[in-house]
Amino acid sequence: MKSPQFQPITVAGPVGRLETLLLDSAREEGPRGIALVAHPNPTQGGTNTNKVVQTLAKVFSRKGYVAFCPNLRGVGQSEGEHDFGSAEVDDMAAVLAHAQAAYPGLPVILAGFSFGTFVQSQLRERLGDGPIARMVLVGPATAKWNFPTVPADTLVVHGEEDEVAPLAAVFDWARPQGLPVVVVPGTGHFFHGKLTTLADIVNRNLE
Repeated sequence: MKSPQFQPITVAGPVGRLETLLLDSAREEGPRGIALVAHPNPTQGGTNTNKVVQTLAKVFSRKGYVAFCPNLRGVGQSEGEHDFGSAEVDDMAAVLAHAQAAYPGLPVILAGFSFGTFVQSQLRERLGDGPIARMVLVGPATAKWNFPTVPADTLVVHGEEDEVAPLAAVFDWARPQGLPVVVVPGTGHFFHGKLTTLADIVNRNLE
């Protein structure tokens, strides 16, 4: 199995270019799907080089997905101004359109970490059933943003000791939906020392 490296590309967004990292599928016979991974809150330094974002992208690549990790508006070299999770949905929709043009007909996974889970949840709501096969939400900050409901097969992974997005608030959001939450014991928001555990959880869930 090949080991692809992150490649910088530029995607045309609604208000200008979106600096994006592309990680090709590690599958010899080519990609089986597309994965879009959204970064954490840029007001707290979140970008597409975040370790959780890149851990997710590598899992998807090994599973045969081509992963797109954009910097949303106002982050890094991406044009526009940060819009607190509203217009960023338009950015992610543009990345999805770019990915689908490059890899037509493939199923799509929407994934995100922290702020990125809010963006992806809104995009999934906008698209309806559409092309989205799965969702993977890590550390959703449901106490900070007004999350929509998500599909019943969404994978939600959260740290037991999350100091940014309290676990109790995640359960308050998940409970009315009957949505399971995978809790990683003894870890905080950024999964320090637990990235391998996170990768294993996502990997098993995709099998």
